[in-house]
Amino acid sequence: MSVENGTQAGAAQKVVRFEELAGLVGTGIGPSSWMVVDQERIDRFAVATGDDQWIHTDPERAEDGPFGGTIAHGFLTLSLLIPLWSETFDVEGVTSKVNYGMDRVRFTAPVPAGSRVRLSGTLKDVTEVKGGVQLTVAAVIEIEGQERPAVVVDFLARFYA
Repeated sequence: MSVENGTQAGAAQKVVRFEELAGLVGTGIGPSSWMVVDQERIDRFAVATGDDQWIHTDPERAEDGPFGGTIAHGFLTLSLLIPLWSETFDVEGVTSKVNYGMDRVRFTAPVPAGSRVRLSGTLKDVTEVKGGVQLTVAAVIEIEGQERPAVVVDFLARFYA
């Protein structure tokens, strides 16, 4: 039986048993709590990846750029899927949890520095794999106050019993 556990900022984590996964196709997940994507986070990502393009790291120059200020790297925003996912969903009764990959990744709107983002999604598919199951989650990372989401992606996760 599923249980809801409170997590940060009032978000609810859906915790399910491994045996329940197949019956949850079509179930909504999230939303997570809001996470701030500030300039410090953007700058740390630039250093870690070597991607220091001025639209991400030079607030003064970016004011006159196409977005009116600095924006987060698309891959930074995508990487936030993992902590936001962990906040919203967990599976009990497993020995391993693995990020298996992503399909159909789209960066549909820029994330201005200082914005807040959150994750929601729908469990799209559960497929048996050797020793476990693979989940496909139609995930959306939205930007607070904006109509278009930052990222739309099919996220693949494997859970082994």
